Amino acid sequence: MLLHIPGILGREELDRFRHALARADWTDGRETVGAQGAQVKRNLQLPEDSAVRRELGAHVLAALARSPLYHAAALPARTLPPRFNRYEGGGHYGFHVDGAVMATADGRQLRSDVSCTLFLADPDEYDGGALIVHDTYGEHEVKLPAGDLVVYPSSSLHRVEPVTRGARLAAFFWVQSLVRDDARRQMLFELDAAIQALTASGADRDALLRLTGVYHNLLRQWAET
Repeated sequence: MLLHIPGILGREELDRFRHALARADWTDGRETVGAQGAQVKRNLQLPEDSAVRRELGAHVLAALARSPLYHAAALPARTLPPRFNRYEGGGHYGFHVDGAVMATADGRQLRSDVSCTLFLADPDEYDGGALIVHDTYGEHEVKLPAGDLVVYPSSSLHRVEPVTRGARLAAFFWVQSLVRDDARRQMLFELDAAIQALTASGADRDALLRLTGVYHNLLRQWAET
């Protein structure tokens, strides 16, 4: 499931992020990937030990906690702290698949089920730089307003087109979901959306209770904790 979630960050928050990132020290993004990724990756990232990365990453996680739509879509169990990248001057990232298992700061392992990109620059600030996600239905181009988030399966082949003008700024991170299978997550998401719509319409309470019970029993059956 590929989903656009608007308004994770507001304009004042974005201004704060942009100011901090303009003063930050960046490093070659190839330092954070393996040999295959380094062959197709040309961008800048905040270093792993960056204080700016930690501060802004914590702010992103707090903003995500305020988004019911994000939680309904990702069903997050664990989240890798957000990283930040910058593409400019032809910077790009060729087709790749995200690593299946990633190490966390405490030495544990996180399975990447859901990939997330939070855009921090508006589309008119740079040329190129679209996120291209390839799935069984073809290629999908994603270039969102600043503050908006896209989530998609980590198993997807994807790339970032070259940036030929301006700079593309983004936060990115991975989620280990309570439900690892993307098709099951999508069914639960659609069921949850239907429940919310029926609740808002004043539908029969007994029918809503039965439908809500189906949602939670499916989640109980499929969830991995």
